[in-house]
Amino acid sequence: MSEGRALSNAKTLRTNQTEAEQRLWYHLRAHRFMGLKFKRQKPMGRYIVDFVCVERRLIIELDGGQHSEQVEYDRHRDTWLRSQGYTVLRFWNNEVMQQLESVLEQIRLTLTLSPNPSPACGRGE
Repeated sequence: MSEGRALSNAKTLRTNQTEAEQRLWYHLRAHRFMGLKFKRQKPMGRYIVDFVCVERRLIIELDGGQHSEQVEYDRHRDTWLRSQGYTVLRFWNNEVMQQLESVLEQIRLTLTLSPNPSPACGRGE
């Protein structure tokens, strides 16, 4: 996918968020979650990720019913994203809608337990 097409697709996805994406985005946007900056529908390589915190190398993906039929694609995608140094968390849309506090706690725990960025990035110890 070309960079221009990826940006166009990402913009369309931002405009047409699912209800679950809107609900989670409310908590992640504007440094509301642990003071961290998250971006939504961000092109990364040939993929577009739902949410990413670049500073902490965390990607959050929300999956609807169609993902049960594309398990292999998602596995390859996650493998590539991890090879770029990111942690990938996946949640089902219904988890966000019915168990939002649990989803936010899992994200919080992942961020708390993951190592800080290396000093070479200008952060860390």
